[in-house]
Amino acid sequence: MPKITIIAGARPNFVKIAPIIKAIEKAKVAGGKIHFRLVHTGQHYDKKMSGSFFKQLGIPEPHVNLEAGGGSQAEQTANIMVRFEKELEENPADVVLVVGDVTSTMACSIVAKKLNTQVVHVEAGIRSSDQRMPEEINRIVTDSITDHFFTTSEIANVNLRKGGVEQERIHFVGNTMIDTLLSNMERFIDPEIKIRGEALQEKQYFVLTLHRPANVDEEEKLKDMMQAIIDGTGDLPVIFPVHPRTAKILQNLGIEHHRLHYVEPLSYLEFNFLVKNAKAVITDSGGITEETTVMGVPCMTLRDNTERPETITMGTNELVGTDPKNLKPYLDKLMSGEWKKGGEIPLWDGKTAERIVEKLLAIY
Repeated sequence: MPKITIIAGARPNFVKIAPIIKAIEKAKVAGGKIHFRLVHTGQHYDKKMSGSFFKQLGIPEPHVNLEAGGGSQAEQTANIMVRFEKELEENPADVVLVVGDVTSTMACSIVAKKLNTQVVHVEAGIRSSDQRMPEEINRIVTDSITDHFFTTSEIANVNLRKGGVEQERIHFVGNTMIDTLLSNMERFIDPEIKIRGEALQEKQYFVLTLHRPANVDEEEKLKDMMQAIIDGTGDLPVIFPVHPRTAKILQNLGIEHHRLHYVEPLSYLEFNFLVKNAKAVITDSGGITEETTVMGVPCMTLRDNTERPETITMGTNELVGTDPKNLKPYLDKLMSGEWKKGGEIPLWDGKTAERIVEKLLAIY
């Protein structure tokens, strides 16, 4: 019976591991010999990540929370490693399963390997080729010591093969984030945002998310970007679920407009209701580009690179860049009804977690 320790450190991690836990429980009911322990590193404190968050996604409460958040990159990495080492020594596993590219992913992988425990990386092989991003360092380090790689796309497979990984250790399974999206689509919750007393109209508003330092830390650039967004979105409202850190920056800069509406961060089911019914999304997030592609919602990514190029080549996403001047032609194209439709991405079908658990049972 393989004993698997599943690591999650931030909200997107839990969205990715939710279907894996469900698939493990389903396999156990069918007689599969598999056991898991869920470890929350506590990397990110998120007041929305309460018991109701776990309930919404059908995830059991973590077996342990290491409470290793806060501090600099180095301090956080060290705290996670020290606390996870103790956790893994007290609760040995055959496999440590990590997802995505947060600090917890890298830190727990290093600890596992030093304790001679196998590492499985879900969402392995994705690359932005930009080592200024902490996530890119986390991906490279994690993949350099991973035993089995579960990938979301053929592009990721190619990246791994170029890095010398043998084909038999690469398992193209699809995208667990899409499993969660598809299984919850009928359960999305209308956040009931009202503009001057009126409810939002379907496809008659934009959703905006910004959090990356390249976009929010340079004041003049942020001002110019916000102005470009306001100028290019016609007379439609722009709904901005804003992180407290970003909210403070925007407040200090006095960035306001009657069509720009700041709202509190939303729950998973509320945020995706908003996205599904939007005219378009403007974002600097990677994960949102995957969700918009599957929901067929136009998306503009305010970054100079992406680790998810399939959302551009096969999906509804376009890479705009971080220069505010780049945005206008994309918004013009959207407003004139000329945005690309996008198509289906192989194995983004809601069955990824089942393939992962099937493969884990075959390997271990």
